[in-house]
Amino acid sequence: MKIAVNTRLLLSGKMDGIGWFANETLQRIVRSHPEHDFYFLFDRKYDPSFLFAPNVHPLVLCPQARHPVLWYLFFQFSVKRALKRHRIDLFLSPDGYIPLDTKIPTLSVIHDINFEHSNDYLKPSHQRYMTYFFPQFARYSTRIATVSEFSKHDISTTYNINPDKIDVVYDGAHPGYQPLDQTLRQRTRDQYTQGCPYFIFVSTIIKRKNLATLLTAFDQYKTEHPGQTKLVVVGHRVWWQDELKKAYDNMRHKDDTVFIGRAEPEVLTKLMGSAIALVYPSLFEGFGIPIVEAFQAEIPVITSNTTSMPEVAGDAAILVEPTDANQLAQALHSLDTNPQLREQLVERGRKRRTLFSWEITADKLWQSMMKTYQSATNPSDK
Repeated sequence: MKIAVNTRLLLSGKMDGIGWFANETLQRIVRSHPEHDFYFLFDRKYDPSFLFAPNVHPLVLCPQARHPVLWYLFFQFSVKRALKRHRIDLFLSPDGYIPLDTKIPTLSVIHDINFEHSNDYLKPSHQRYMTYFFPQFARYSTRIATVSEFSKHDISTTYNINPDKIDVVYDGAHPGYQPLDQTLRQRTRDQYTQGCPYFIFVSTIIKRKNLATLLTAFDQYKTEHPGQTKLVVVGHRVWWQDELKKAYDNMRHKDDTVFIGRAEPEVLTKLMGSAIALVYPSLFEGFGIPIVEAFQAEIPVITSNTTSMPEVAGDAAILVEPTDANQLAQALHSLDTNPQLREQLVERGRKRRTLFSWEITADKLWQSMMKTYQSATNPSDK
């Protein structure tokens, strides 16, 4: 079988959550199925490390798809032509974008549809594109995969899609996350926080990740409970305006907030494993990979009580209302001062993490791909 994959988000050193999903699942799938040929569709020069096995054939298509107009041209013209030219049997899109006018069986992975519930998470041009095209992508796809039961329900009800058409494929966690010994933890703290303990926030800095509320809550906590504890913020800064800029400007304890920027995996695993806890108060998530990464690193978690996060965290995290800075400040205080609570959450995280691995994810994605092909080629299976 010839399987084409949208791999435009495989970008060395610049991958976000969807890019990591593609990276981790595809390398396992292509190596496990050498009997099939995989055509990776890039939109620019690719890193050879992404050609995971001899059965991967790279194709570079134009234009570089980094703007709504270019998205349209890339998928509705270039990808469509490539699928026809190479007589592709199945098309997989890990970011949900697909050509609309093709008869080729198509599986789109729609991680979440946060843009349908708020008009201020994205640039206006991106917002318009996604709210116009994603309902069409969902309806036109032969099948859909998504990363949580929450997202399955959201896609089904928002787009009026039969839930039987949607498969849940949970995310995994990078294998580099693991508990660290005390020596390495202290060495990491010495390097990044002058030896002080710290909470960690990990995410691309965009509005829905809710860093503004966390900064307010951390500042409140430091004011009410002075001490050495710091906040480490890891992630590429995409958005820094409105309430986020105001929250930072109003902080009394700016010096206790450390911005790392984007971190390579080998650095991030040390930063995560050396933290008091992960604080992840996002407003909307289809899954929330950092939660599982914290479970792997055996540190406690504070996260939101909304969207998919309770589903992923289970009983292994402190759940807070993400817009309530007082509640978040109290959670910070509880974990900073209560080692028994920290250990209790870590133990629960050890049990919870067994539900999530990239091996499981890749296997379930492959099953969804085969269901996509079979339902398209055998109408009775639909």
